[in-house]
Amino acid sequence: MSKRLILDANIIIRGVLGTRVSDLMETHGDRVSFITTDEAVEDAIAYIPTIMAKHDAHEESITAALEKLDTLLRFVSILSLDNLHSYEEAARQRLKNRDEEDWPFVALSLLLKCPIWTEDTDFFGTGVPTWTSDRIELFFADADEAGNTH
Repeated sequence: MSKRLILDANIIIRGVLGTRVSDLMETHGDRVSFITTDEAVEDAIAYIPTIMAKHDAHEESITAALEKLDTLLRFVSILSLDNLHSYEEAARQRLKNRDEEDWPFVALSLLLKCPIWTEDTDFFGTGVPTWTSDRIELFFADADEAGNTH
């Protein structure tokens, strides 16, 4: 069984607007199951054009970025928020006085007992494991080792 890793919306957006995240996902996608919420995908679809427009991107570039998002999502399992409501209260409690709207990622982590890949410090100290992009290769190295022990 492959290791699982939850993707925060900001990581999905980084995967589209940069190359490192998407390269890592493609490289390790056969040993790591990437998971996110339908809401995170909707956020990415909404924010990518806005971010790019602020940097004077042309319509063709925005269209290409949204196509890259589609390509990136082939490595991702997308869960509906409907599957997470039984964990909502516990997740919101862990995020109290922070961005409680991020509860679906904490709920997903609690449900699946796996870490979140994020740059959002609101997740730090909530009792769920997190990985940041500057350390994520350690997670992938563990997944590679686990995949080579068969």
